Amino acid sequence: MSTYHVGIIGGGPGGYVAAIKAAQLGGKVCLIEKGAWGGTCLNRGCIPTKTLFAVANLATQVQEASTFGVNINGETTIDYSQVLNHKTSVVQQLTGGIAQLLKANGVDTFNGMATLIDRNTIAVSKPDGTTEQLHAKNIIIATGSEPAEPPVFEIDENQVLTTTGILDLTELPESLLIVGGGVSGCEFASIFNALGCNVTVLELLPTILATEDIQVIRHIQLFMKRKGITLHTGAKLTHVKKSDAGVTAVLESGEALIAQKMLVSIGRRYNTDGIGLDKVGVRTEGGKIVVDPRMQTNVPGIYAVGDVASRYLLAHVASAEGKIAAQNCLGDTVEMDYQVIPWCVFTLPEIGHVGMTEKEATDEGYDVKIGRFPYAANGKALGLRETDGFVKTVSDADSGDILGVHIVGAHASTLIHEAAVAIRTGATAMDIAGTVHAHPTLAEMVMESAEAAYDRAIHSLH
Repeated sequence: MSTYHVGIIGGGPGGYVAAIKAAQLGGKVCLIEKGAWGGTCLNRGCIPTKTLFAVANLATQVQEASTFGVNINGETTIDYSQVLNHKTSVVQQLTGGIAQLLKANGVDTFNGMATLIDRNTIAVSKPDGTTEQLHAKNIIIATGSEPAEPPVFEIDENQVLTTTGILDLTELPESLLIVGGGVSGCEFASIFNALGCNVTVLELLPTILATEDIQVIRHIQLFMKRKGITLHTGAKLTHVKKSDAGVTAVLESGEALIAQKMLVSIGRRYNTDGIGLDKVGVRTEGGKIVVDPRMQTNVPGIYAVGDVASRYLLAHVASAEGKIAAQNCLGDTVEMDYQVIPWCVFTLPEIGHVGMTEKEATDEGYDVKIGRFPYAANGKALGLRETDGFVKTVSDADSGDILGVHIVGAHASTLIHEAAVAIRTGATAMDIAGTVHAHPTLAEMVMESAEAAYDRAIHSLH
Protein backbone atom coordinates (compact mmCIF):
# COMPACT_ATOMS: atom_id res chain seq x y z
CA MET A 1 0.00 0.00 0.00
CA SER A 2 1.38 3.42 -1.01
CA THR A 3 1.76 5.91 1.84
CA TYR A 4 1.38 9.69 1.61
CA HIS A 5 1.52 12.78 3.79
CA VAL A 6 -1.64 14.07 2.09
CA GLY A 7 -4.31 12.26 0.10
CA ILE A 8 -6.79 14.45 -1.75
CA ILE A 9 -10.17 13.40 -3.13
CA GLY A 10 -11.34 15.62 -5.99
CA GLY A 11 -9.33 17.38 -8.69
CA GLY A 12 -11.24 20.65 -8.97
CA PRO A 13 -9.91 24.11 -8.06
CA GLY A 14 -9.88 23.18 -4.37
CA GLY A 15 -8.28 19.75 -4.76
CA TYR A 16 -5.63 20.27 -7.40
CA VAL A 17 -4.47 23.55 -5.84
CA ALA A 18 -4.23 21.84 -2.44
CA ALA A 19 -2.20 19.03 -4.03
CA ILE A 20 0.31 21.39 -5.64
CA LYS A 21 0.60 23.50 -2.49
CA ALA A 22 1.19 20.46 -0.30
CA ALA A 23 3.83 19.17 -2.72
CA GLN A 24 5.55 22.58 -2.75
CA LEU A 25 5.74 22.37 1.05
CA GLY A 26 7.61 19.09 0.80
CA GLY A 27 4.80 16.59 1.24
CA LYS A 28 4.32 13.34 -0.61
CA VAL A 29 0.91 13.83 -2.17
CA CYS A 30 -1.68 11.84 -4.10
CA LEU A 31 -4.75 13.21 -5.87
CA ILE A 32 -7.78 11.14 -6.92
CA GLU A 33 -10.30 12.36 -9.49
CA LYS A 34 -13.09 10.33 -11.12
CA GLY A 35 -13.48 12.68 -14.10
CA ALA A 36 -11.39 15.32 -15.81
CA TRP A 37 -8.94 17.60 -14.01
CA GLY A 38 -10.42 20.94 -13.05
CA GLY A 39 -13.75 19.70 -11.72
CA THR A 40 -16.98 21.59 -12.32
CA CYS A 41 -15.31 24.98 -12.69
CA LEU A 42 -13.06 24.06 -15.57
CA ASN A 43 -15.22 21.49 -17.34
CA ARG A 44 -18.84 22.45 -16.65
CA GLY A 45 -18.79 25.88 -14.99
CA CYS A 46 -16.53 28.93 -14.82
CA ILE A 47 -14.33 28.36 -17.85
CA PRO A 48 -16.82 27.16 -20.49
CA THR A 49 -19.42 29.74 -19.44
CA LYS A 50 -16.94 32.61 -19.48
CA THR A 51 -15.67 31.43 -22.86
CA LEU A 52 -19.26 31.64 -24.11
CA PHE A 53 -19.48 35.04 -22.42
CA ALA A 54 -16.47 36.21 -24.41
CA VAL A 55 -18.18 35.09 -27.63
CA ALA A 56 -21.40 36.82 -26.62
CA ASN A 57 -19.52 40.02 -25.79
CA LEU A 58 -17.73 39.91 -29.14
CA ALA A 59 -21.02 39.31 -30.95
CA THR A 60 -22.45 42.39 -29.25
CA GLN A 61 -19.43 44.46 -30.29
CA VAL A 62 -19.72 43.29 -33.90
CA GLN A 63 -23.42 44.17 -33.95
CA GLU A 64 -22.56 47.66 -32.69
CA ALA A 65 -19.45 48.12 -34.87
CA SER A 66 -21.17 50.57 -37.21
CA THR A 67 -21.55 53.04 -34.33
CA PHE A 68 -17.74 53.28 -34.38
CA GLY A 69 -17.72 53.79 -38.12
CA VAL A 70 -16.65 50.20 -38.77
CA ASN A 71 -18.98 48.75 -41.40
CA ILE A 72 -19.04 44.97 -41.64
CA ASN A 73 -20.49 43.81 -44.95
CA GLY A 74 -23.09 41.09 -44.94
CA GLU A 75 -25.24 39.57 -42.23
CA THR A 76 -23.63 38.72 -38.89
CA THR A 77 -24.36 35.10 -37.97
CA ILE A 78 -23.36 32.76 -35.16
CA ASP A 79 -21.70 29.49 -36.16
CA TYR A 80 -22.47 27.68 -32.92
CA SER A 81 -20.48 24.58 -33.85
CA GLN A 82 -17.37 26.77 -34.14
CA VAL A 83 -18.26 28.42 -30.81
CA LEU A 84 -18.38 24.97 -29.22
CA ASN A 85 -15.05 24.04 -30.80
CA HIS A 86 -13.50 27.13 -29.23
CA LYS A 87 -15.02 26.30 -25.84
CA THR A 88 -13.75 22.71 -26.02
CA SER A 89 -10.27 23.84 -27.07
CA VAL A 90 -10.00 26.20 -24.09
CA VAL A 91 -11.12 23.52 -21.65
CA GLN A 92 -8.77 20.90 -23.08
CA GLN A 93 -5.80 23.26 -22.96
CA LEU A 94 -6.43 24.05 -19.30
CA THR A 95 -7.08 20.45 -18.21
CA GLY A 96 -3.86 19.44 -19.96
CA GLY A 97 -2.08 22.27 -18.17
CA ILE A 98 -3.26 21.02 -14.78
CA ALA A 99 -1.99 17.52 -15.58
CA GLN A 100 1.43 18.98 -16.41
CA LEU A 101 1.50 21.05 -13.22
CA LEU A 102 0.64 18.04 -11.08
CA LYS A 103 3.34 15.96 -12.75
CA ALA A 104 5.94 18.73 -12.48
CA ASN A 105 5.24 19.04 -8.74
CA GLY A 106 5.57 15.30 -8.15
CA VAL A 107 1.91 14.65 -7.28
CA ASP A 108 0.82 11.03 -7.80
CA THR A 109 -2.51 11.03 -9.63
CA PHE A 110 -5.22 8.37 -9.75
CA ASN A 111 -8.32 8.19 -11.94
CA GLY A 112 -11.26 6.59 -10.18
CA MET A 113 -13.94 6.79 -7.52
CA ALA A 114 -12.52 7.36 -4.03
CA THR A 115 -14.06 6.03 -0.82
CA LEU A 116 -12.88 6.46 2.75
CA ILE A 117 -12.18 3.15 4.46
CA ASP A 118 -10.98 4.71 7.70
CA ARG A 119 -9.45 8.05 8.72
CA ASN A 120 -6.15 7.21 6.99
CA THR A 121 -7.17 4.89 4.14
CA ILE A 122 -8.69 5.68 0.74
CA ALA A 123 -9.95 3.00 -1.64
CA VAL A 124 -9.81 3.95 -5.34
CA SER A 125 -12.15 2.08 -7.70
CA LYS A 126 -10.58 2.41 -11.13
CA PRO A 127 -12.29 2.37 -14.56
CA ASP A 128 -10.75 -1.06 -15.35
CA GLY A 129 -12.59 -2.60 -12.39
CA THR A 130 -9.60 -2.89 -10.08
CA THR A 131 -9.33 -1.28 -6.65
CA GLU A 132 -6.27 0.18 -4.98
CA GLN A 133 -5.90 1.31 -1.39
CA LEU A 134 -3.83 4.36 -0.43
CA HIS A 135 -2.67 5.33 3.05
CA ALA A 136 -2.51 9.02 3.96
CA LYS A 137 -1.60 10.73 7.22
CA ASN A 138 -3.99 13.54 6.26
CA ILE A 139 -6.93 13.57 3.86
CA ILE A 140 -8.52 16.53 2.09
CA ILE A 141 -12.03 16.09 0.67
CA ALA A 142 -12.73 18.34 -2.33
CA THR A 143 -15.58 16.57 -4.08
CA GLY A 144 -17.49 19.73 -5.06
CA SER A 145 -21.15 20.06 -5.96
CA GLU A 146 -23.61 19.36 -8.78
CA PRO A 147 -26.69 21.24 -10.04
CA ALA A 148 -29.76 20.65 -7.87
CA GLU A 149 -32.49 18.72 -9.69
CA PRO A 150 -35.87 19.18 -7.95
CA PRO A 151 -38.33 16.46 -9.09
CA VAL A 152 -40.91 18.99 -10.30
CA PHE A 153 -38.74 19.81 -13.30
CA GLU A 154 -38.09 16.28 -14.64
CA ILE A 155 -34.59 17.09 -15.85
CA ASP A 156 -33.83 15.28 -19.10
CA GLU A 157 -30.89 17.43 -20.36
CA ASN A 158 -32.74 17.65 -23.66
CA GLN A 159 -35.64 20.03 -23.19
CA VAL A 160 -35.23 20.72 -19.46
CA LEU A 161 -31.57 21.42 -18.78
CA THR A 162 -29.22 22.00 -15.89
CA THR A 163 -26.24 24.34 -16.12
CA THR A 164 -24.28 21.24 -17.14
CA GLY A 165 -26.63 20.19 -19.91
CA ILE A 166 -26.96 23.62 -21.48
CA LEU A 167 -23.22 23.63 -22.17
CA ASP A 168 -23.67 20.47 -24.25
CA LEU A 169 -26.30 21.90 -26.59
CA THR A 170 -25.17 21.51 -30.19
CA GLU A 171 -27.56 24.11 -31.57
CA LEU A 172 -28.76 27.46 -30.31
CA PRO A 173 -32.40 27.34 -29.23
CA GLU A 174 -34.75 29.96 -30.64
CA SER A 175 -36.14 30.60 -27.16
CA LEU A 176 -34.91 29.84 -23.66
CA LEU A 177 -36.79 29.94 -20.37
CA ILE A 178 -34.48 30.25 -17.36
CA VAL A 179 -35.76 29.28 -13.91
CA GLY A 180 -33.65 31.12 -11.36
CA GLY A 181 -32.45 34.71 -11.48
CA GLY A 182 -29.28 34.24 -9.48
CA VAL A 183 -25.73 34.53 -10.76
CA SER A 184 -25.75 31.56 -13.14
CA GLY A 185 -29.25 32.24 -14.43
CA CYS A 186 -28.48 35.87 -15.23
CA GLU A 187 -25.14 35.01 -16.82
CA PHE A 188 -26.76 32.49 -19.15
CA ALA A 189 -29.55 34.98 -19.87
CA SER A 190 -27.01 37.57 -21.04
CA ILE A 191 -25.04 35.04 -23.07
CA PHE A 192 -27.93 33.48 -24.97
CA ASN A 193 -29.65 36.83 -25.47
CA ALA A 194 -26.48 38.19 -27.10
CA LEU A 195 -26.27 35.08 -29.29
CA GLY A 196 -29.76 35.75 -30.63
CA CYS A 197 -32.09 33.71 -28.41
CA ASN A 198 -35.40 34.96 -27.05
CA VAL A 199 -34.76 34.75 -23.27
CA THR A 200 -37.18 34.81 -20.32
CA VAL A 201 -36.07 34.63 -16.69
CA LEU A 202 -38.28 33.45 -13.81
CA GLU A 203 -37.25 34.34 -10.26
CA LEU A 204 -39.21 33.46 -7.10
CA LEU A 205 -37.71 36.32 -5.08
CA PRO A 206 -38.80 39.94 -5.56
CA THR A 207 -35.60 40.69 -7.47
CA ILE A 208 -32.88 39.02 -9.49
CA LEU A 209 -29.32 38.86 -8.11
CA ALA A 210 -30.61 39.40 -4.59
CA THR A 211 -27.14 39.48 -2.99
CA GLU A 212 -26.04 42.55 -4.94
CA ASP A 213 -26.33 46.20 -3.95
CA ILE A 214 -29.82 47.52 -4.71
CA GLN A 215 -28.55 50.18 -7.13
CA VAL A 216 -26.62 47.52 -9.05
CA ILE A 217 -29.73 45.33 -9.21
CA ARG A 218 -31.87 48.17 -10.55
CA HIS A 219 -29.27 49.03 -13.17
CA ILE A 220 -28.80 45.48 -14.44
CA GLN A 221 -32.56 44.85 -14.52
CA LEU A 222 -33.12 47.93 -16.67
CA PHE A 223 -30.24 47.00 -18.97
CA MET A 224 -31.44 43.40 -19.40
CA LYS A 225 -34.97 44.56 -20.21
CA ARG A 226 -33.56 47.06 -22.71
CA LYS A 227 -31.72 44.18 -24.38
CA GLY A 228 -35.00 42.30 -24.77
CA ILE A 229 -34.69 39.86 -21.86
CA THR A 230 -38.07 39.30 -20.18
CA LEU A 231 -37.89 39.22 -16.38
CA HIS A 232 -40.58 37.75 -14.13
CA THR A 233 -39.78 38.34 -10.46
CA GLY A 234 -41.91 37.15 -7.56
CA ALA A 235 -42.93 34.35 -9.94
CA LYS A 236 -43.89 31.00 -8.42
CA LEU A 237 -43.74 28.07 -10.82
CA THR A 238 -46.39 25.41 -10.17
CA HIS A 239 -45.68 22.86 -12.87
CA VAL A 240 -43.86 22.20 -16.13
CA LYS A 241 -45.20 20.51 -19.23
CA LYS A 242 -43.11 19.14 -22.09
CA SER A 243 -44.25 18.55 -25.66
CA ASP A 244 -42.81 18.37 -29.15
CA ALA A 245 -43.31 22.14 -29.38
CA GLY A 246 -41.15 22.82 -26.35
CA VAL A 247 -41.52 23.43 -22.63
CA THR A 248 -44.42 25.20 -20.91
CA ALA A 249 -44.00 26.72 -17.45
CA VAL A 250 -47.24 27.42 -15.61
CA LEU A 251 -47.10 30.10 -12.92
CA GLU A 252 -49.21 30.35 -9.79
CA SER A 253 -50.94 33.32 -11.41
CA GLY A 254 -52.16 31.03 -14.17
CA GLU A 255 -49.88 32.52 -16.81
CA ALA A 256 -48.25 29.98 -19.12
CA LEU A 257 -44.84 30.65 -20.65
CA ILE A 258 -43.58 28.58 -23.58
CA ALA A 259 -40.00 28.15 -24.82
CA GLN A 260 -38.04 25.68 -26.89
CA LYS A 261 -35.71 24.89 -23.99
CA MET A 262 -35.75 25.41 -20.24
CA LEU A 263 -32.70 25.96 -18.02
CA VAL A 264 -33.08 25.16 -14.32
CA SER A 265 -30.59 27.17 -12.27
CA ILE A 266 -31.85 27.15 -8.68
CA GLY A 267 -28.94 25.96 -6.59
CA ARG A 268 -26.54 23.07 -6.14
CA ARG A 269 -26.24 19.92 -4.06
CA TYR A 270 -23.12 18.78 -2.22
CA ASN A 271 -21.21 15.71 -3.41
CA THR A 272 -21.01 13.89 -0.09
CA ASP A 273 -22.90 10.66 -0.85
CA GLY A 274 -21.03 7.42 -1.33
CA ILE A 275 -17.56 8.55 -0.23
CA GLY A 276 -17.56 6.93 3.22
CA LEU A 277 -18.15 9.94 5.45
CA ASP A 278 -20.49 8.01 7.74
CA LYS A 279 -17.96 5.21 8.08
CA VAL A 280 -15.30 7.50 9.50
CA GLY A 281 -17.70 9.78 11.39
CA VAL A 282 -17.27 13.03 9.44
CA ARG A 283 -20.09 15.39 10.47
CA THR A 284 -22.34 16.97 7.87
CA GLU A 285 -25.27 19.37 8.02
CA GLY A 286 -27.77 19.34 5.18
CA GLY A 287 -25.32 17.29 3.13
CA LYS A 288 -22.52 19.81 3.63
CA ILE A 289 -19.31 18.91 5.48
CA VAL A 290 -18.79 20.93 8.66
CA VAL A 291 -15.28 22.38 9.03
CA ASP A 292 -13.47 24.77 11.36
CA PRO A 293 -11.48 27.85 10.21
CA ARG A 294 -8.50 25.55 9.54
CA MET A 295 -10.73 23.61 7.09
CA GLN A 296 -10.53 20.56 9.39
CA THR A 297 -13.57 18.38 10.02
CA ASN A 298 -14.53 16.94 13.39
CA VAL A 299 -12.24 13.98 12.60
CA PRO A 300 -8.57 14.91 13.22
CA GLY A 301 -6.49 14.77 10.06
CA ILE A 302 -9.49 14.95 7.69
CA TYR A 303 -10.08 18.29 5.99
CA ALA A 304 -12.65 19.51 3.45
CA VAL A 305 -12.52 22.44 1.01
CA GLY A 306 -14.51 23.98 -1.81
CA ASP A 307 -18.22 23.65 -2.54
CA VAL A 308 -18.60 20.53 -0.40
CA ALA A 309 -17.66 22.48 2.75
CA SER A 310 -17.31 26.19 2.01
CA ARG A 311 -19.62 29.03 2.93
CA TYR A 312 -19.11 30.35 -0.62
CA LEU A 313 -19.51 28.25 -3.75
CA LEU A 314 -16.76 30.06 -5.67
CA ALA A 315 -13.76 28.54 -7.41
CA HIS A 316 -11.32 31.14 -6.11
CA VAL A 317 -12.52 30.53 -2.56
CA ALA A 318 -12.05 26.77 -3.04
CA SER A 319 -8.47 27.36 -4.16
CA ALA A 320 -7.76 29.61 -1.17
CA GLU A 321 -9.23 26.99 1.17
CA GLY A 322 -7.16 24.30 -0.53
CA LYS A 323 -3.96 26.20 0.24
CA ILE A 324 -5.02 26.64 3.89
CA ALA A 325 -5.81 22.94 4.29
CA ALA A 326 -2.53 21.93 2.64
CA GLN A 327 -0.52 24.14 4.98
CA ASN A 328 -2.26 22.70 8.03
CA CYS A 329 -1.70 19.15 6.79
CA LEU A 330 2.03 19.87 6.64
CA GLY A 331 2.27 21.18 10.20
CA ASP A 332 1.35 24.85 9.92
CA THR A 333 -1.50 26.50 11.84
CA VAL A 334 -3.40 28.91 9.60
CA GLU A 335 -7.05 29.89 9.25
CA MET A 336 -9.17 30.84 6.28
CA ASP A 337 -10.09 34.54 6.11
CA TYR A 338 -13.43 35.24 4.45
CA GLN A 339 -13.55 38.96 5.18
CA VAL A 340 -12.40 40.06 1.72
CA ILE A 341 -13.88 37.90 -1.05
CA PRO A 342 -14.42 39.50 -4.47
CA TRP A 343 -17.53 38.44 -6.39
CA CYS A 344 -17.90 38.72 -10.15
CA VAL A 345 -21.03 38.23 -12.23
CA PHE A 346 -20.46 37.87 -15.97
CA THR A 347 -23.61 39.48 -17.22
CA LEU A 348 -23.59 42.11 -19.96
CA PRO A 349 -22.48 44.45 -18.47
CA GLU A 350 -20.35 42.77 -15.82
CA ILE A 351 -20.78 43.12 -12.06
CA GLY A 352 -18.01 43.10 -9.47
CA HIS A 353 -18.31 43.63 -5.75
CA VAL A 354 -16.30 43.21 -2.58
CA GLY A 355 -17.28 43.93 1.01
CA MET A 356 -20.65 45.14 2.25
CA THR A 357 -23.56 46.59 0.35
CA GLU A 358 -24.90 49.96 1.47
CA LYS A 359 -27.83 48.23 3.21
CA GLU A 360 -25.59 45.71 4.99
CA ALA A 361 -23.34 48.50 6.26
CA THR A 362 -26.30 50.55 7.46
CA ASP A 363 -27.86 47.50 9.12
CA GLU A 364 -24.61 46.94 11.02
CA GLY A 365 -24.83 50.45 12.44
CA TYR A 366 -22.32 52.30 10.27
CA ASP A 367 -22.85 55.93 9.36
CA VAL A 368 -22.10 55.41 5.69
CA LYS A 369 -20.72 57.82 3.13
CA ILE A 370 -21.42 56.93 -0.50
CA GLY A 371 -19.28 57.86 -3.49
CA ARG A 372 -20.64 57.13 -6.95
CA PHE A 373 -19.04 57.73 -10.34
CA PRO A 374 -20.67 56.92 -13.72
CA TYR A 375 -19.00 55.20 -16.66
CA ALA A 376 -20.53 57.89 -18.87
CA ALA A 377 -18.18 60.48 -17.31
CA ASN A 378 -15.01 58.48 -18.00
CA GLY A 379 -12.99 59.23 -21.13
CA LYS A 380 -11.85 55.65 -21.72
CA ALA A 381 -15.40 54.31 -21.31
CA LEU A 382 -16.70 56.89 -23.77
CA GLY A 383 -14.05 55.90 -26.30
CA LEU A 384 -15.03 52.27 -25.89
CA ARG A 385 -18.73 53.16 -26.09
CA GLU A 386 -19.10 51.35 -22.76
CA THR A 387 -21.03 54.03 -20.91
CA ASP A 388 -23.52 51.83 -19.06
CA GLY A 389 -22.62 51.46 -15.41
CA PHE A 390 -21.04 53.03 -12.37
CA VAL A 391 -18.59 52.52 -9.51
CA LYS A 392 -19.99 52.86 -5.99
CA THR A 393 -17.83 53.16 -2.88
CA VAL A 394 -19.38 52.54 0.54
CA SER A 395 -17.25 53.97 3.33
CA ASP A 396 -17.48 54.72 7.05
CA ALA A 397 -18.23 58.42 7.43
CA ASP A 398 -16.22 58.62 10.65
CA SER A 399 -13.01 56.74 9.81
CA GLY A 400 -13.10 56.77 6.02
CA ASP A 401 -12.59 52.98 6.02
CA ILE A 402 -13.82 51.33 2.83
CA LEU A 403 -16.70 49.00 3.70
CA GLY A 404 -17.56 47.89 0.20
CA VAL A 405 -17.16 48.67 -3.49
CA HIS A 406 -19.68 47.80 -6.19
CA ILE A 407 -19.08 48.07 -9.92
CA VAL A 408 -21.47 47.42 -12.78
CA GLY A 409 -20.07 47.99 -16.24
CA ALA A 410 -17.40 46.89 -18.68
CA HIS A 411 -14.44 45.05 -17.11
CA ALA A 412 -15.96 45.23 -13.62
CA SER A 413 -14.50 41.79 -12.89
CA THR A 414 -11.00 43.21 -13.36
CA LEU A 415 -11.50 46.59 -11.73
CA ILE A 416 -12.89 45.17 -8.47
CA HIS A 417 -9.54 43.77 -7.35
CA GLU A 418 -8.05 47.18 -6.58
CA ALA A 419 -10.86 47.56 -4.06
CA ALA A 420 -10.25 44.08 -2.65
CA VAL A 421 -6.60 44.88 -1.96
CA ALA A 422 -7.57 48.24 -0.48
CA ILE A 423 -10.05 46.69 1.97
CA ARG A 424 -7.67 43.89 2.91
CA THR A 425 -4.82 46.30 3.67
CA GLY A 426 -7.03 48.71 5.58
CA ALA A 427 -6.85 51.55 3.08
CA THR A 428 -9.35 54.38 3.38
CA ALA A 429 -11.38 55.96 0.62
CA MET A 430 -9.02 58.92 0.85
CA ASP A 431 -6.04 56.58 0.27
CA ILE A 432 -7.55 55.50 -3.05
CA ALA A 433 -8.61 59.05 -3.88
CA GLY A 434 -5.06 60.25 -3.23
CA THR A 435 -3.41 57.57 -5.35
CA VAL A 436 -2.54 58.78 -8.85
CA HIS A 437 -4.29 56.66 -11.49
CA ALA A 438 -3.14 56.57 -15.11
CA HIS A 439 -5.21 58.42 -17.68
CA PRO A 440 -7.17 57.50 -19.69
CA THR A 441 -8.19 54.29 -17.95
CA LEU A 442 -11.33 52.72 -16.54
CA ALA A 443 -9.49 52.41 -13.20
CA GLU A 444 -9.78 56.17 -12.79
CA MET A 445 -13.43 55.58 -11.94
CA VAL A 446 -12.44 53.72 -8.78
CA MET A 447 -10.38 56.76 -7.74
CA GLU A 448 -13.13 59.22 -8.61
CA SER A 449 -15.74 57.14 -6.81
CA ALA A 450 -13.56 57.35 -3.69
CA GLU A 451 -13.21 61.10 -4.27
CA ALA A 452 -16.98 61.37 -4.61
CA ALA A 453 -17.34 59.94 -1.10
CA TYR A 454 -15.80 63.23 0.04
CA ASP A 455 -17.68 65.31 -2.56
CA ARG A 456 -14.38 65.91 -4.33
CA ALA A 457 -14.81 64.04 -7.64
CA ILE A 458 -13.40 66.21 -10.43
CA HIS A 459 -15.28 64.81 -13.40
CA SER A 460 -18.83 64.48 -12.07
CA LEU A 461 -21.47 66.89 -10.80
CA HIS A 462 -22.06 66.63 -7.05
